[in-house]
Parts: sequence; C-alpha cells; structure tokens
Amino acid sequence: MDEETPLLNKRPTSTESKVQNSKLFLAVFSAVLGNFSFGYSLVYTSPVLPRLTAPDADPRLRMGPEQAAWFGSIYTLGAAAGGLGTMLLNDMIGRKLSIMTSAVPSTVGYILMGGAVDIRMLLLGRFLTGVAGGMTAASIPVYISEISHKAVRGALGSCPQITAVFGALVLYAMGPVVPWRWLAVAGEVPAVWMVVLLAFMPSSPRRLLALGREQQAREALCWLRGEHYDARTELLAIQDSINRQEKLTWSRLATPIYYKPILISVVMRFLQQMTGITPILVYLEIIFSKSNVLLPPGYDAVIVGAVRLLSVVVAASLMDRAGRKALLYTSSLLMFLSALTLTMNSHTAARPPGPGPPNLTMSLDFSSHNAFGSTLDAGPQTAAGLIPLISTMVFIFGYAIGWGPITWLLMSEVLPLVTRGVASGLCVTVSWLTAFVLTHAFSHLVDRYGLYVPYLCFTVVCVLCLLFAAVCIPETRGRSLEEIENYFRTGRTLTINRSPSAAEPDHGR
Repeated sequence: MDEETPLLNKRPTSTESKVQNSKLFLAVFSAVLGNFSFGYSLVYTSPVLPRLTAPDADPRLRMGPEQAAWFGSIYTLGAAAGGLGTMLLNDMIGRKLSIMTSAVPSTVGYILMGGAVDIRMLLLGRFLTGVAGGMTAASIPVYISEISHKAVRGALGSCPQITAVFGALVLYAMGPVVPWRWLAVAGEVPAVWMVVLLAFMPSSPRRLLALGREQQAREALCWLRGEHYDARTELLAIQDSINRQEKLTWSRLATPIYYKPILISVVMRFLQQMTGITPILVYLEIIFSKSNVLLPPGYDAVIVGAVRLLSVVVAASLMDRAGRKALLYTSSLLMFLSALTLTMNSHTAARPPGPGPPNLTMSLDFSSHNAFGSTLDAGPQTAAGLIPLISTMVFIFGYAIGWGPITWLLMSEVLPLVTRGVASGLCVTVSWLTAFVLTHAFSHLVDRYGLYVPYLCFTVVCVLCLLFAAVCIPETRGRSLEEIENYFRTGRTLTINRSPSAAEPDHGR
C-alpha cells in the first residue's frame, strides 16, 4: 500500500457508464445565465454611449468626454469590487448562493439605468452591473468545476466564456434597433431566470462534504450523475482530498501546493488582460476608424461578436481533445502573429489628414454608417482596409480559443479546495484592475503615439504568454481535481498517495 495508486479506481467502468449528464447540463445552464448577463452588461456602452453623447440627447443625461469615459470604465471597478466581495462570499455562503446573490446588484443596476433621470443614476447602475459581473466571474467557474466530472469538465468549463460572448453578441445585434432604455430592461431578464432555476439546483458536493454534510453531498452527487450512479468512489476521492486540507496559514502559504497554483492563476489572469483584449473590445470602433478599415464600426462590432462566439465554440470542442497547453500555444501564436501584423500596419500606414479627434469619446458616432457606400467605392483602399480587419479577427479568434476560456477553466482546476473561494476572487480582482488601468492607458497611448505603441506592447505580451504556458502551466486534461492537487504537492505525478506515511517523503522532497 506504499505505492502510489490513481485516485479514482479505474475498475468500475460499469459505474462510469451509468453516469447521466442531463441534470448536470441543466445545473450548468442555470449557472451560466449569470455569464450571459455579464457579457451583455460588459458591452452595454457600445451602442448606448453614442446616443448619450449625441447633440440631441436628453440634456439631463447628455455626457461630456470625462463623464462618458467614466461611464465606460467604471464597470471594471465594479467588477473588481465584486471579485473582492466574492472572496468572502464563496466560503461564507457557498458558490451557488454567491451566484444567486449577484442577481441583486445586476437587477438594481439595470433598473437605475433604464429609469435614469440624471448621469449619477447611469454611473451607479453601470457600477452595480460591474459588481454583478465580478461576482459571477469569480464564482460560476468554480461551481461548474466542482459539480462536473472530469470527462466533461473541459467542455463545461468553457460554458461561462461561451455564454458571456453570446450575451455580448445579443447586445451588439439589439443595439442598432432597440432604444437604450429598453436594452437595460432586457438585461434584467437573464439574472431573474438564473435565480429561479438555481433555486432548484444542488449545492457543490465538494463544499457539502467540506461542511461535514455527507448525506447531502451524496444526494447532490446522485442528482447530478443520475439515480443509478454509485457515488461511493467519487465521494471517497473528494473526502480524501478534503482530509488532506489543513487550515491555511501564512507559513503554509509558502509551500508549493498553495502558492504555485495561486501564482499560476493570478499571473494567467494578469497576462490575459495584458494581451489587450479589453481595450480592443471597448475601443473597437475607434480602432477601426483610425485604421481606415473597409466596413463601418457598427458592422465591425457584429462581425467581431460572431467571430468570438465561433471561436469559443471551437475551443469547447477541442478542450479535452487537444489539451489545455496545446490550445494555449496555438492561442499565443495566433495573437502574436496578428498583433505583429497590426503593429507593422499601424506603423507604416499613412495617418489620416488633419487633426484627430480631441478625445476618444467624440469618435463614437455613427457618421461612418452614412459613408458606407463611399467606403466601398474606394477601390485602392480596399486591400489595405482588409488588413487590420482580418488581423483583428484573427487576434480575437486566437484569444477566444485559448487564453480566454482556458484561463477561466484552469483557475477553477488548479486552485486547492481550501483556497479556491478566496483565490478565485483574488484572480478576478487582479484581472479587472489590470483591465481598468490598461484601458485608460490605451486611450492615452493612442492619443499620443497612435496605435503603433500599444500594438507593439501587446505583441511582446503574447510572447510572454507563450513562454509562460510552456514553462509554468501543467496539463490538466483528463485529470481529476484531486490528481491535479497532488501534482503541486509532489511536483512529480498526477496521482494521490493513499498512505499517509508514504506522503511524508513527498513533502520532504
């Protein structure tokens, strides 16, 4: 018994064959409605800001450059606050209740924006929807990971990203035809449905076992896997992992089993934002207007949204086939090549004649739609106009098949159970604070240096992403959460040593 054995006994294949995923899929669908709301609210300003900055806007709500900048960026501050709050909520009330709680700031925020009579109501509503977004981003991936079995965890782990992207695409499609107040009203619907459905879903079996509620954990696991599923083996595996957990202290935090997965998760979220994905999406219309692309910004938003959705669907199908690291390599290379192309194109392309707009907000108008025909007639500019458009689409595609969904998935897979709630909130907070700083810095860099400097920075970051994926990130495909934990404990294998006495040499290595 001193030898290391796989955590999950591979003999009872008949038990594994009895797993039924229908109720598991229902639980995941109920949870990711929160991610749909998150994606929808993130890009809410895209069609709304042009209307609020227009000369014919309601005088009480008309925004100047500074107010519009805050309306666009305050969401990320709210998301950071939501991530911090979820650090406590995940362990205090559990993952499921944390997700349900996010519906409160989301609904109140949309009500404030939909019924706004002054700018303060718009800003507060925008901030509250950001709080909800941060809460869902920190709790939903963890909940999905803990209720899923390893055969489908990779695909289901991509669902938060898929539904968030789909929510953004729905907003892009509705924006041109739906009044902005009704866009806010529509944003309340997914959050309400999420609460209603989650009320009938089980809590995480891992959390129930951690609280000593073994019977409830067994019932939850049987509900998720099917009534004929023998939950004993999986419950023993989960309990074995929980028994190894000790109270987290600063001295224990210095051991590899804790600090390595936390550092990997935090650095991945930091690099994910440093690739420039948030400012590219937030300032997409402005970027295209400065790049002299073929299509007007309104059409570009829909195209990019469709490409993002296609990309994450492709990633979901490849997650457990190609492996996490292979997709991260491909993602990094595609982003590097497209960012390099954008850097060279922005450096060599002639700048448009005359002074540029005094600020980024003033470029958020739809005058380019009226010039659609004249743009198509500009034959000599057609080829040049396709380069930034195609490169941006490749960049979005590369991000969406790797560093977008896999970062979320790995965060929930590699974090130890005792730190999972707090560390996931920390990761989300770091991610959104980085997004806030980078988005503001991007606008200043573009005003001063053009697109060349920020694109060059993004190109360098993509190289760092490739190196980090190669050196620091373990392959988790087909591994249970307990086997992943043991990898960081021993540094050698993805199995768990059953014998406590045999575990001592591993700690001493």
